[in-house]
Amino acid sequence: MDSNKLIKDPIHGYIKFEDWVIQFIDTPQFQRLRDIKQLGTAFYVFPGATHTRFEHSLGTAYLAYNLTKRLQEQQGKNDDDDRNLKCVTLAALCHDLGHGPYSHLFDRDFIKDRLGIIDWKHEDGSITMFDDLLKKNPNINLKSMDLKEPDDVEIIKALIKGDPKSLSKSTRNIPNYLFNIVNNDENSLDVDKFDYLARDCYYSGAKIQFDFQRLMELSRVMKDEDEDKDKIVYYYKECYLIYELFHTRYSLHKTVYKHRVIRAIDHMICDVLKYAQKYLEKKFEVENFKDLLNDGEKYIQLSDSIFYEIEYSKDDELTRSKEIIRQIKKRKLYKLVDEVLTEKKDDTKKKNINKEILNEVKNKCENVDRGDVIVDWLSFDYGKKDKNPVKFVKFYDFNDDKKPFLKKKINKEDVSYFLPKVYKEEIVQIYLRTKENDQKHELKKKVKEIKAVFREKAKDLNLIKEEEEGSNSESEKDKKGKRLSISDETSQRKKSKNEEK
Repeated sequence: MDSNKLIKDPIHGYIKFEDWVIQFIDTPQFQRLRDIKQLGTAFYVFPGATHTRFEHSLGTAYLAYNLTKRLQEQQGKNDDDDRNLKCVTLAALCHDLGHGPYSHLFDRDFIKDRLGIIDWKHEDGSITMFDDLLKKNPNINLKSMDLKEPDDVEIIKALIKGDPKSLSKSTRNIPNYLFNIVNNDENSLDVDKFDYLARDCYYSGAKIQFDFQRLMELSRVMKDEDEDKDKIVYYYKECYLIYELFHTRYSLHKTVYKHRVIRAIDHMICDVLKYAQKYLEKKFEVENFKDLLNDGEKYIQLSDSIFYEIEYSKDDELTRSKEIIRQIKKRKLYKLVDEVLTEKKDDTKKKNINKEILNEVKNKCENVDRGDVIVDWLSFDYGKKDKNPVKFVKFYDFNDDKKPFLKKKINKEDVSYFLPKVYKEEIVQIYLRTKENDQKHELKKKVKEIKAVFREKAKDLNLIKEEEEGSNSESEKDKKGKRLSISDETSQRKKSKNEEK
């Protein structure tokens, strides 16, 4: 990339952006990302995790540019190469414009789970904000970049969504493999993931276990005859490295993103927003929250700073929200009562299980209100729910003439015997909402009471089995057997010593 602006990035080193990229970076819509933390509330547990969507978007654009250019050079010159390169790079740059306060906490935990808005994702917000960016910044001249409206704008939006079907029939044709670069819906191997895994590991202090530069270097474009599509494929000897990448994702979810204390604070922040909902709807002059999500002019004002506004507002409507923020700062957090690892369930079963658990707590815990208890389901997978994502990755090898060919299949057994047999697990957690002035002894009593009821109900609902319930403690028979074996061993030693004498 010819140098117009040089940026020092802790993950990729010096990265260069040309003027056509800088024009998009230097807009209020993109600069807003400086105020949206990449890992939401994780900084309360991992103090270094204060990085934002801003630097992640720069890193993703940098990787997208480099990968696209390398793949284009491999295939020989095409008249649309420059336009395609710019479309992919700008899609990567703008792919996270739609994130709200504290990133995924906002779109998943608050918008989807608390408000029940299931037909909106942050990618939809990114499209809204991209339109707003083009509308409000007339200095951005797509024509001077050799980009054409509406075709190339539509292509950029489709690449952000990762959905080639969203392109209208009148839009110019682009190679299918371009949809594997930014938001890869086929196997989730894309530059977005390469950057956020490396960046999140770096800032949280987790140790990274994969080399994405090697993967990019050993990738190429080949035609998948079965689907009649050009795809990005990888050298077959890197199959284990790809498993490592997905395992890194799993590990980050397990140890960082869904850490028990982070989840407690996530629930508290969701409560802050829920109690502040009417205030926010009034502030942004919308009838409901969904209208705010679809209005770029108003949505641009919504970032992490909203919590400072709530905290220091004099509005009486925000009393409870302010109390919860104060609790977080004083480390008086919601309590994790218990958790169980269980088999995956569908959404309908989860709702029924939640209802039964909450009703059981209400009926059997005298001093606990139903509204004080949160039942939370955490899903952990390799990026394709319960499926093995590597099955959706295509690999190549070289024949005797050193020409690449597409391998039909790679068996797990040919890679390693230590690879997973299951690709999704779920944990059911139960939290107790607390207040600033709650007494410790009263909280302990409530936690103990709820835990006993939850454990019993979890067994009734087959969330845990009897043998799992007691697996952490040895039975008296086992303990007695151990004592006998130790005693027998001691006697045997004494006997051996006497014989030696």
